[in-house]
Amino acid sequence: MRPITIKRVPGVYLSYPFCAQKCTYCNFASDVFPRDVETRYLDALAREVRAHRWEWQPETVYLGGGTPGNIDPDALASLLELLPGRPWTEATIEVAPGTITAEKARAWVRSGIHRVSLGVQSFVETEIRRTGRKHTAHTVDREVHVLRDAGIGNFNIDLIAGLSGQTEASFSQSLDWIERIAPAHVSVYMLEVDEDSRLGKELLLGGVRYGAADIPGDDRIAAFYEMAVERLADLGIRRYEISNFARPGWESRHNLKYWKLEPYVGFGADAHSFDGRARRQNPETVAEYLNDSAGQVEDLPHAEERFYIGLRLMEGIRPAPEEWRRFEQPIRRFVEAGLLETEDGVLRLTGRGVLFSNEVFQEFLTE
Repeated sequence: MRPITIKRVPGVYLSYPFCAQKCTYCNFASDVFPRDVETRYLDALAREVRAHRWEWQPETVYLGGGTPGNIDPDALASLLELLPGRPWTEATIEVAPGTITAEKARAWVRSGIHRVSLGVQSFVETEIRRTGRKHTAHTVDREVHVLRDAGIGNFNIDLIAGLSGQTEASFSQSLDWIERIAPAHVSVYMLEVDEDSRLGKELLLGGVRYGAADIPGDDRIAAFYEMAVERLADLGIRRYEISNFARPGWESRHNLKYWKLEPYVGFGADAHSFDGRARRQNPETVAEYLNDSAGQVEDLPHAEERFYIGLRLMEGIRPAPEEWRRFEQPIRRFVEAGLLETEDGVLRLTGRGVLFSNEVFQEFLTE
């Protein structure tokens, strides 16, 4: 008999769209729910995982949301025991600052988690309060020590460029804290304005709630982002994706699967899966998910995906000959505009192109 070969390629995403409070800037499918709904949801999530046909063992696991760091440690351990392949190459949980205890951190490690993503967003108290968060810079500093004492040295810190009242001096203060804490990975997101967040809706209506009147302009937000690129590079934390920076070897292996179009499977409300050919999306809302509504399956042109997802990586992509021909005109136009560059068959965004990446990606979507 020939031995069975099990591939350790795909990743697993577990969606937990529950939060203690809804942040003003958040446009994710997460919210505050009664405790009994969370219990029912965890039961439904476990049923979905049990029903999956495991023809492979996951390489990476990512718990996002929402705030999965708030899941009871015993319930979390029971959920993760349903996944094959432990120890995983990388297992990440998203956590809100102000909720980490030594007991929780040790329980995460016992469950197979060894990477934490902290939704800090800012280290400046006035900015933090306007988002709806309750932590302080010293809270984050203390909890980072708790993580390290528990054996979790691999952690990410999220920052947002463009929060209400943010200035060059205050954003620099947050970057000073990054230098002090010395994380392996940092994510820097430029504030998104859309109607799916309370702050975005207020901005679009011209209102002043949630500090909307004090949101920096687009040029200032871009300047904050560029400041982060430079400061983080000086710390040895290089940009490897538009919003993600890491010390060499500490890049997020799970998220790289998305950008490199590698397979992954998602469980839970609004979770997505990709088998290399087609995408599947679970029911978007918690109510629909609990009612066992059908999800959606969508086939997307591979060439288009490679361009608007793969180009997010600073290493760029290597288009096939037919892709060079198909997108010849927009590529030439963006190269001449200084937004794209080519070298030895590789196509990538320039530093300026990163700031106008949405415009670049949209062209490839509609070409």
